[in-house]
Amino acid sequence: MKTIKSILLAVVITLSIQANAQKRYSLTKSTFEVAGTSNIHDWVMRSSDGTGSAILTITDSKLTDIKNLSITLPAESIKSSKTSMDDVAYETLDTKTHKNIKYVLKSADKVNETTWILIGTFTIAGVSKDFKTQAKVMTNDNDTFVLQGSNRMNFTDFEMTPPSAALGVVRAGKEITVLFNITLTDFARNENVLVIK
Repeated sequence: MKTIKSILLAVVITLSIQANAQKRYSLTKSTFEVAGTSNIHDWVMRSSDGTGSAILTITDSKLTDIKNLSITLPAESIKSSKTSMDDVAYETLDTKTHKNIKYVLKSADKVNETTWILIGTFTIAGVSKDFKTQAKVMTNDNDTFVLQGSNRMNFTDFEMTPPSAALGVVRAGKEITVLFNITLTDFARNENVLVIK
């Protein structure tokens, strides 16, 4: 009788763990855009070189908590279609001193099955500031999740002066929009992929 109770208890515990699993995910694909304006034309810079990881809680095949999320983006991986513009941007970002742009999640609240409110810290040009982000979360299975969202910021939020070029003839507006689209893949599944170089 004790053996049967022990077996049943083990089954219940196992099912509970399976129904409420906390997993580590790695960032396997990313697209970042920084968009702004100037007195001459609008501009956009892009990067797909983000790295990062997350810890997600999956309950009954649904995402129920984002425990951790951290992303690092090499500052000089962000590029426009013009090298001269990139140089001005890197000078503004002080990339010689601050090589990376970072994001670290502080809290995550679920609004519905596809919408989350994230509060996290952006560190840009060595200055950190918290922002609230409404993110869209999508998945086809529990192995891969896609997060999309955007934030409006000012250069002054990070103690930067809006850049200018051509002896001040071209002047960037004070506001920028940062857009992101990242794919998080189950770390265990990602580690099992054989990469041949």
